[in-house]
Amino acid sequence: MEIKNNKKIITKPLTLFALTWPIFIELFLHMLMGSTDTFMLSHVSDDAVAAVGVANQLVFFTILLFGFVATGTAVLVSQYLGAKKILEAKNASAISITLNLIFGILVSVAVVVFREDFLNLFELTEEIKGYASQYLLIVGGTIFTQALLITLASILRANGFTKDAMFVSIIMNVINVVGNALLIYGFFGLPEMGVQGIAIATAVSRAVALLLMFRLIYKLLPISIAFKDYLNFDIKQIKKILNIGVPAAGEQAIYNTSQIAITAIIAIIGAEALTTRVYAFNIMSFILLFGLAMGQGTQILIGHKVGARDFDGAYNQLLKSLKSSIIITILIAVLVAIFREHLISIFTDNQVIIQVGGSLLLLSLILEPGRTFNLVVINSLRATGDARFPVLMAFISMWGISVPLSYFLGITLGLGLAGVWISFIVDEWLRGIIMYFRWKSRVWEKKILVSNDDQNQFDDKKGDLVGVDV
Repeated sequence: MEIKNNKKIITKPLTLFALTWPIFIELFLHMLMGSTDTFMLSHVSDDAVAAVGVANQLVFFTILLFGFVATGTAVLVSQYLGAKKILEAKNASAISITLNLIFGILVSVAVVVFREDFLNLFELTEEIKGYASQYLLIVGGTIFTQALLITLASILRANGFTKDAMFVSIIMNVINVVGNALLIYGFFGLPEMGVQGIAIATAVSRAVALLLMFRLIYKLLPISIAFKDYLNFDIKQIKKILNIGVPAAGEQAIYNTSQIAITAIIAIIGAEALTTRVYAFNIMSFILLFGLAMGQGTQILIGHKVGARDFDGAYNQLLKSLKSSIIITILIAVLVAIFREHLISIFTDNQVIIQVGGSLLLLSLILEPGRTFNLVVINSLRATGDARFPVLMAFISMWGISVPLSYFLGITLGLGLAGVWISFIVDEWLRGIIMYFRWKSRVWEKKILVSNDDQNQFDDKKGDLVGVDV
């Protein structure tokens, strides 16, 4: 294992802005990819849109499960880099790639085999169910590529290479849009494949992005990962990854299963409600971007700071990040609320969907700041190693409050989708406030993953320190 060029890697200090803007653009492109799919499919039929929306409930669930290894790796690598322990950072990176490859293959097989059982959970028409099954067969069968993509991207970001991960996303989106145009609409004499076409374009774009990500990993990391590193299952490293990853996965699993339950409740309201939810969520996703980007950027910074034992710096960083992210989220939510009906009408000319969707975007003025609050604080707690408390609160709030409240307000009281959105507001704000007081207690200072007693692998005097290019 040699340090690239046998010299000191750049040690320019990380800044929130330098980390966050590429993450924001990358997340924007991911969101745009989903919205582009929805927009293009809306010209096929509303049933096709509803089918992909329901199928993506399972796809998103599996992708977030893959995040349990990626999240644990991002936190662990950030803390190692903050402590200038680059051999440990390299070993943790290699282990995480292998773990998610194995997990990804198992999940791909499970999605393909049990896709019909999943779809039977919903009250779907035969046409919608048929479309959704086609989509899951292709996208689900290749979902292991996304498992690796998530892992590689988290490693790059932890090392400070957020811009490089962003460029890969740009290329992936271009391939996806071109593939959609060719295969959905049958340009240049190709068959019009509809939902199958969008699934193929998604699978191909992810495969190309995966190859590019591997190239960056070997080009940019301070120490190259050898083939034997992928087979070195260091139990201590795995335990540290899982110490963060498993609770994070649990939290995401709780969220997604609760969303599946709520989607089933929405299906009771009707097919139009399902379609409206898909359109509203696509627009709301862009409001969420700022909170997600600030949360991930803050997580990297706090991981480095706690690895270096700068607890006061970590504490104050969260407070600064939280203030900025909430202000930006409110401003974006106001803009969306002003143009709400125009935005919904991009996807459909159904006046009922436009009217109901517009009311949901108005409610998002309250919902989105709460969600941003929640995201930034939870990411910060996770960056320190304090990952178990958030998952406990997620279970209590989502399944104990959000799901039953959605049914009560939406079905029993007849408020429909507005009732469901109110339950989201209660859930997000409750958890966000509780997480904030957890941060203020500074209990997280006792949860750090990287031992202060460990010997650094490289000496500063030799100039062999890990650094980041920001």
